[in-house]
Amino acid sequence: MTGFLIDEAAGKTRATLLLAHGAGAPMDSDFMNMLAAALARQGVRVLRFEFPYMVERRRSGTKKPPDRTPVLLQAFAAALDQAGAESVFIGGKSMGGRMATMLAVERRCRGVVCFGYPFHPPGKPEKTRLDHLPAMQAPLLICQGERDPFGRREEVLGYNLPAACTLHWIEQGDHDFRAPVRTGLLQNQQIKSAALATSKWFSHHNGQQ
Repeated sequence: MTGFLIDEAAGKTRATLLLAHGAGAPMDSDFMNMLAAALARQGVRVLRFEFPYMVERRRSGTKKPPDRTPVLLQAFAAALDQAGAESVFIGGKSMGGRMATMLAVERRCRGVVCFGYPFHPPGKPEKTRLDHLPAMQAPLLICQGERDPFGRREEVLGYNLPAACTLHWIEQGDHDFRAPVRTGLLQNQQIKSAALATSKWFSHHNGQQ
C-alpha cells in the first residue's frame, strides 16, 4: 500500500487500524513506533500515514504547522479509501485522533480509537472539543492519561460523553502516557496497557471473543 508504514500483526489479525500522528511529531516518532509495535504484538495490523504538512516537513526539513482541518480530513479520507474504508478501524494520537472522530461523523468505519484525545488546549479548559462527538457513526475508545493537560481525569469525567464512548485510563499518564518517575511506571508499560485495552475493544466490536 503506497504511503503506509505497516506493522503486521503477530499471529492472527484481530483488526486493522489506520493510525494518524499528532500535530508535532511524524508517524515514526518514538511514541508512534512504540504504540504500533505494542498493537502489533496484540494482534492489530497497523497502517500509519502522514498528513500533507508532515510529508512536506520531511521533504524540505522546514517545520511547517499543521494543515487546516479540511485538508487534514481530506487526507485522512483518502487514506481510508486506500486502506479499505469500512473494513478498518481508524484512530490517532492527539490531533490525529481528533481528526478520526471528525471523519467518523462523515464516513462509516468499524470504530475509532484515540490515544490522548485533545479535549481542550492546555490551560484552556473552557475551549472544549466535544460538540461533534454525538454525531459520530461509530463506537469510540479513548485511551487517556490521568494527568493529560489536554484533558485530566477529573475534567473528562465531568463531560457528557456519548454512550458509545469507552474510556481507558492510563495510570498517572501525561499526554504521551509518561508517569512521574516516583511511580515506577515506565512509558512502554503504559503504552502496552493502551494496546491491550485497544485489542480487546477491537475484538468486542469485531464480534470476536
